[in-house]
Formats: sequence, C-alpha cells, structure tokens
Amino acid sequence: MTPPAIPAPDATLTLGAAQLQIDPGAVTANLERALEAIEQAASRGVDLIALPELFTVGYFAFDQYDASAEPLEGETLTRLQNAADEHNVAVLAGTVVEDLAATEGVPTPAETGLANTAVLFDSAGKRQLVYRKHHLFGYDSAESDLLVPGERLETATIGGLTVGVTTCYDLRFPELYRRLVDAGVELILVPSAWPYPRIEHWETLSRARAIENQCYVATINGAGTFPTDSGETTLLGRSSVIDPWGVTLASSGDDPALVTAEIDRETVTAVREEFPALRDRRF
Repeated sequence: MTPPAIPAPDATLTLGAAQLQIDPGAVTANLERALEAIEQAASRGVDLIALPELFTVGYFAFDQYDASAEPLEGETLTRLQNAADEHNVAVLAGTVVEDLAATEGVPTPAETGLANTAVLFDSAGKRQLVYRKHHLFGYDSAESDLLVPGERLETATIGGLTVGVTTCYDLRFPELYRRLVDAGVELILVPSAWPYPRIEHWETLSRARAIENQCYVATINGAGTFPTDSGETTLLGRSSVIDPWGVTLASSGDDPALVTAEIDRETVTAVREEFPALRDRRF
C-alpha cells in the first residue's frame, strides 16, 4: 500500500496542550479557565492550543449533558472562536456536548440527539474541522447511552501542517488513526477525560499510535475529581506530546498545566523515510 504523500519539509508550529482543572457542572467557571489558558498560550508564542474533552460540563457529569448541550453556533464555541481571532492563535475547542437538532449548516450523524464534538478554529477564528467522537465509552460510563457516535473524519491545515482529531476512548481503535494518516495527517490531537485506574493504558496507547503511524500525537487530558455511582473518579492528567519515533517531547503531572512542544514536518518526513513502515504495509 502506498504511504501518504508528505509535502516539502517547511512547516512548523508551537503546540500547547491545556490541561485544565474541570469542576463538574461548573460550565461558566470552566469556560473562563479555558479562555484564560488561550490568552496565556498566545502570550507564550503558542500557535495552536488544544483543550480537553468536555472541558465545560465535565465528562462524568452525565446528568448535566442535556442542560449543557449547545449547537456549533452556541455561546461556548462562539466565545472560543472569538478568542482565537482576538489572540491570533488556533484553538482546538476540546469537546463540547453538541445539540445535533440545533446545529445548522454542517452534516450531522443524526437529526436529533447529542454528540461529543470537537471543533478546530484557525488563528482568524474560522472553523476548519468538526469531529464527533466515534467510539463512545460504555464501561462504567453512561456516554454510550446518552450520545450519538460520529461518522465523519476531517483534516485541517494549521501552520502548514495537516492536523486530525480523535477523542479519548478512540485511542483504543488503531484503524481510526490509520485512516487519518492515509488522509495525510502529521499531527493528531486527542482531547480526553482519562481517569486514574488505567494510567498504563493511557501512556502505552498514546505512544503506540504515534509509533505505528509515524506522526505526532498530542493527548490533552483534564484534571479534577468527579462524584460517580461507585464513589468518585479522578482524571489522571499526564497530557503529553509524542513525536513520530514515540519519544515524549513534553508532558505534565496531574495538576493543571500548559504543555508545549515544537511540531515540524521535517521530523515526520525523516522518520518515514528512514524507517518506511508505512510503505511496507500490506493492508
């Protein structure tokens, strides 16, 4: 199988992964933290900042999904869009609970229902990509009962690099990542709400997706503790940026942090040329 074509090695960007404190159900406070993180990232020279999964309502606040749901043109995404334009920085608006019935102007996987939706804005505030989480979690989670899975994969160009998005549980499904690489992706952003009991899986899967696809993978997790039916669940943090060799360029602990790293096409090209595993694929 022919590997994806890589353009000339002339594209670079500074990536910021914003590991935010997420308080369950505190939509207004959580959004303000995100806006502050965008401003801080821009002041540090970040070209693209990515936010965590369901950073406003909190992933485990299942009983508040309905109340927090918005269309793509809703207040949350509009404010993030404006912040991208104001601070001249591209923004991956983590994910939000999207009200599919109220969204207009873009294809949706269903006429009604809710989705776990990521939106990527460029530095002028223009929407470049919409990704709805494909694999909905059902293990000790109500997500798969409450939400509609996505069906479309899109890519976008930010800073000259081709970018794709997946979300949290998607990490366990390598075929999704291979589809993105076949579409030419060089950087995959993974907004997440990954909890502590599965830290080894988080670290191993993140590196595996980077190694097998010979691309950058950035995981953007949250920080915070949520009440659950079984007691409480704590997000493990540990956001990271991993290069195409599987080397961790930058990472965080479990507290709120802004993780930054330089992303460049030349590294992707060099790895794929030196160790041409994608060229040697048979499937």
